[in-house]
Amino acid sequence: MALPALAICVLWWPSLGSQFQFDDWNVIVNNPRVHSLAAWWQSMPGIRPLLKLSYALNFAVSEHPAGFRLVNVLIHATNAVLVCWLLRERGRRIGLTQGRAAFAALVAASLFALHPVQTEAVTYISGRSSSLMALFCLLSLYCWARSLNSEHGPHAVRWLIGCGLAFIAAVATKEVALVLPLALWLYSADLPVRDTLRRLSPVLMLAVLMAVIACLFPTYRHLLQVSLDTRPIGTNLLTQAHALVYLCGQLLRIHHANADPQLPVVEHADLASIILCVTWAAALVLALSNVRRAPVIAFAVLWFLLWLAPTNSLLPRLDVANDRQLYLALIGPAWALGIGISAWRLHPHWLTYAGAVLLLALLAHATVLRNRVYVTEISFWQDTAGRNPYSARAHNNLGMAYALECRIDEAAGEFRRSIDLDPQDYRARINLRLLGQGALPGVDMQRCAGIAR
Repeated sequence: MALPALAICVLWWPSLGSQFQFDDWNVIVNNPRVHSLAAWWQSMPGIRPLLKLSYALNFAVSEHPAGFRLVNVLIHATNAVLVCWLLRERGRRIGLTQGRAAFAALVAASLFALHPVQTEAVTYISGRSSSLMALFCLLSLYCWARSLNSEHGPHAVRWLIGCGLAFIAAVATKEVALVLPLALWLYSADLPVRDTLRRLSPVLMLAVLMAVIACLFPTYRHLLQVSLDTRPIGTNLLTQAHALVYLCGQLLRIHHANADPQLPVVEHADLASIILCVTWAAALVLALSNVRRAPVIAFAVLWFLLWLAPTNSLLPRLDVANDRQLYLALIGPAWALGIGISAWRLHPHWLTYAGAVLLLALLAHATVLRNRVYVTEISFWQDTAGRNPYSARAHNNLGMAYALECRIDEAAGEFRRSIDLDPQDYRARINLRLLGQGALPGVDMQRCAGIAR
């Protein structure tokens, strides 16, 4: 089980020296509430307290991005170990032999660990909201699985208490973890429904309680209102039917990770959108009706859709989809593929292992390449603008990255490109004007003049 974690440490080690990127500046670097434990405490109560506490603890040790990124890598490594254990136990529950269950789990955990789509939740420091939430969700699921395996009542109760505490920590990291009770049910769907509901009832009540508490926070109510004002729910469902196809594709296009995908909003119910909505609904119904008869495929489909539901179904978001939303969702398809590889009957037998190693090597190579994108802000936004040539935001941010490195002419060109793409976006206009006046925040024009000479 330690092999995926070791591979993560080796692959991500070169990325530790990369710079802060994009949201890192507002969420971490320029946010005084996470610059010390005292400042964090004074900002409470607030949303995502455990996520902010993790940033404050990082700041207490060092302000350098390497420390923040190292924590992200260790979180991801721990998650990979938990995924391997959980899927091995899941394989045993559906009747696989011990050897096949272990091999399938190892392959799936390695896919989860090494897939380049995970860089947005690991190398991108602000992506910690996804990976840290996943850590607590997986710990809760681990406690749940241990409670199922406990023969004695007191031991099962203690494990269920641990399950609930980890659930609270997950929601305190990122609120989308409220869907975790459904994941617990899915993991133990082979049990009688009555037994599962009896065990799950305390966790469900806890979920309702936390949802009510969240509604009492003005910030959460404001975020909900902003979401509902972004676009109508019907429009969002049509849009997300296409976004789910895009996210599925990201699992296959290992060299096409995209930090800022420009996915269109579908405002009218055209034939293609209707077909996609019906297809996704049919996949959901078929998976639910085959949870016991086809446990592997049903688990893969339901797990994938479950963890994308909070961000890619009813509630609209400003960004239609992001790669980091696949962090936990990837586990379902990865396990199905691991089961499939373990079923290969190749002769000689070592060809099965060679095929798995080759697949993982391709993923590892793609991850290494993707991590290089994060080295500097210029390389990050050059890649993003190259993948999204019609994104005004990407070109504006690339212009800022150029300006901070005193590449003034290139910065001005990117600001103009951003204005051409979106004439109503005031940010690039302001940046271009301030750049011409030598007053762009963060840019030392005297240093830039010295470099020019």
